Amino acid sequence: MPQPRRQRRSAGESAPPRRPRGGGGGSDLGARVVVAIPALAVALAMVALGGPVFLAGVAVLGLICLHELYSMFERARPVRLAGFAGYLGLLAAAYFGDRETILLAFVACLPLVFLFAANQPGGAGAPGISVTVLGLAWIGLAFAHAVLLRDLDHGGGLVFAVLLGTFVGDTGAYLGGRAFGRRRLSPNISPNKTVEGLAIGIVIATAAVWWAGLSQAWLGGTNGAILGVSIALAAPIGDLFESYLKRDAGTKDTGTLFGAHGGALDRLDAVMFTAVTAFYVWSALS
Repeated sequence: MPQPRRQRRSAGESAPPRRPRGGGGGSDLGARVVVAIPALAVALAMVALGGPVFLAGVAVLGLICLHELYSMFERARPVRLAGFAGYLGLLAAAYFGDRETILLAFVACLPLVFLFAANQPGGAGAPGISVTVLGLAWIGLAFAHAVLLRDLDHGGGLVFAVLLGTFVGDTGAYLGGRAFGRRRLSPNISPNKTVEGLAIGIVIATAAVWWAGLSQAWLGGTNGAILGVSIALAAPIGDLFESYLKRDAGTKDTGTLFGAHGGALDRLDAVMFTAVTAFYVWSALS
């Protein structure tokens, strides 16, 4: 019966997970690579061009992320229009202003959400307002900080370092967990993640950003290592945060935008933590 099966899975802590995040075996990895290559090319083009191109790309990705979040918690009746408008306002504040401007824009979002919630057909109430503001705090502030990061001196290199550390670390954790995973990291949130995979991902992410720093005088090996370890530690927290929300919503993937990788939130969950972390760590280092 269902209950004994759950007991057997939770009792088998010493056995490696059969399906790490994202599912299956070699065919699944191949599908991931097929999707990742063009996505990576678009991301690198956005980062290299910067300015309005980067802003527009971030705007589109963030709106998709908000749509996926609000769809997951549709039962709460989130105030979509207010969330989308507030998100674009946060990006504008980042592009034309600074951290203080973003804070002012975020504070202004609360009365905006309330006004739209009070006039939304069917109402919204505390659950709808909470999910709407969650999207603005989680997705809106994260992408606003990504815009701030790109606008810094050597911003293109910094965003590249964030993407490098985040995705190389995630790949290392995925493959390391499949090969060596024995102890589950957080069975109640994401049962397929392992302590061994986490450790391998952290080491690989740190090494990747440190290596990138060695070839760039403005970054350097020491700062590269510090930035790398901060990215490596923030990324799995962002991943677990999204997994926690998905488990509460009862869904496996937030969408299908990235094929085998899932939706935009599935692919960018860690970036939304690492971009903010990198901005403040680099601000302290420079």
